Amino acid sequence: MPKLDNQTIQLALVVAVASAMVIQAIVLLAALIALRKLAKSIQAQVKDLHDSVMPVIENTRELIERVKPRIEETTLDLSLIARALRDQTADMQAVADDIIARTRRQASRLDTMFSSVLDTVDRAGAFMTDTVAKPMRQVSALLASAKAVVEALRSPDGATRTGANRASRNNGPFV
Repeated sequence: MPKLDNQTIQLALVVAVASAMVIQAIVLLAALIALRKLAKSIQAQVKDLHDSVMPVIENTRELIERVKPRIEETTLDLSLIARALRDQTADMQAVADDIIARTRRQASRLDTMFSSVLDTVDRAGAFMTDTVAKPMRQVSALLASAKAVVEALRSPDGATRTGANRASRNNGPFV
């Protein structure tokens, strides 16, 4: 076997390192070629995407430019409508408040009128009761006394029937 000396070992190491570097260079070259192909493929796809998306973007821009004045007009119209509705709502609220206030005043007035009428009717009824009932009681008393006198004169013993009834009722024991 050959003798392994220091130079032979160094030579073997240099050959191994050189061959590793050559293999590394080949791998890097293959990676470079693959990356170039990948970059070209990606670039082609991006170009296709760009070519298909750009017309859509341009159409959208044109549409926005065409519709922008209409949107602004519509927004202005809507704000004017909202303001007019707010004003009309405020007017309707004021009218409703006024109607409610008037209704309350009229209801209070009607309540006062009905109370006054009922008080007057009550006073008139009391007056009529006093005016009619008092003479009626007096007339009734006069008629009762006249009846008692007539009955007393009609009876043979001179006693009133009511007095006789009272006497006959008091004869028995009280139960």
